[in-house]
Amino acid sequence: MIKYIDHTKMGRGQHGWLDSHFHFSFAEYCNPQNIHFGALRVMNDDMVQSGTGFDTHPHENMEIISYVVDGELTHKDSMGNERTLTRGQVQYMSAGTGVTHSEYNLGGGLLRFYQIWIFPDKKGYKPNYGDVRFKLEDREDRWLPVAASVENKASSAPIRVHADINAYAALISPGKALDFEVAPGRQAYLALIEGNLSLLGRDNSSANLVMRDAAEITGESFTAAANSPAPGNAGGGTAAHVLVIEMAA
Repeated sequence: MIKYIDHTKMGRGQHGWLDSHFHFSFAEYCNPQNIHFGALRVMNDDMVQSGTGFDTHPHENMEIISYVVDGELTHKDSMGNERTLTRGQVQYMSAGTGVTHSEYNLGGGLLRFYQIWIFPDKKGYKPNYGDVRFKLEDREDRWLPVAASVENKASSAPIRVHADINAYAALISPGKALDFEVAPGRQAYLALIEGNLSLLGRDNSSANLVMRDAAEITGESFTAAANSPAPGNAGGGTAAHVLVIEMAA
């Protein structure tokens, strides 16, 4: 089944320097019926103004992935890492027993990135950080493996997390489609970062998504098709930029 999630009905956090869409309960958005989806606890679509950002703050016992859409994301942490990432690049932090970090937009334009928190399979891991400077073309009309469980020996994903998930990104050209297999006992959460997208499940459930929409997919595999340009179709003609987190149901 495909459950469509309208971005206009998501939680919001608007603070001048920061404008966020909350896929799940976070900060000032509290919905007891929308705390998490499987191991996925947080997915925030954050837009951060130039010269601002998140001051140093703590995390523990959470696997955290940051996916940069536009602009520059500068990370600094208590492990001694200081890195700046740009469009299409991804950072990973295992908070484990405890870490502090800051995230700033030190660039001249708007920063947009997805902040993703995943429950670890157990508490107490040693904190860790890494980042991968993926090329945009590596995800053109294909599912690019971004992250996977440290236990998943079959995956080529360079980022490894302490959770039973697989994360993929794709840029689907208008008029093209990609199949995504969801194995029995598994499910997927899809976020449409940019463009327009049509989803068709194997049991004929379907949904049409525009930028910032999302979908929960349970009990079936699906096809993701980028919509071709059409009059009045906002976003038509733009590649569908898609992020999928696949996990145990």
